[in-house]
Amino acid sequence: MKLTQISIFLENRKGRLFDVCSLLGKNKVNIRALTVAESEQFGILRIVVDKPEATAALLKKHGFVASLTDIVAVEVADKPGGLADILKVLSVSDINVEYMYGFVERKSDKAILVFRFDEPDKAIVLLKKKKIKVIGRKEIGDL
Repeated sequence: MKLTQISIFLENRKGRLFDVCSLLGKNKVNIRALTVAESEQFGILRIVVDKPEATAALLKKHGFVASLTDIVAVEVADKPGGLADILKVLSVSDINVEYMYGFVERKSDKAILVFRFDEPDKAIVLLKKKKIKVIGRKEIGDL
């Protein structure tokens, strides 16, 4: 199960992140996970939301540069070594992680890691085969 992430390109200037979050809040878009990567001149806000396609359209309508990307979210034991266990499975199967970020669920003792893989379909098959829970859109929305 692939999820859809929105990448939003922002000028690195005061208030720009607020502009995005304010727009999303006013339109009842629920951010489930996010990360920001930055350089001197711009940043990339990556978000997982409950309505990715509609949210990307909303952002574009308001002048933001936004793109959709396939990602995979997996449930991981929230303990020392939990991430290493997942990365080992991927590494021995030659699955490349382009980037990742994580968050902790409110409802359980699990963390959720969001991965961008160079081969997401192959990664999903492998993770499921190894009994690693892959999170779907409904589960992200229910968090």
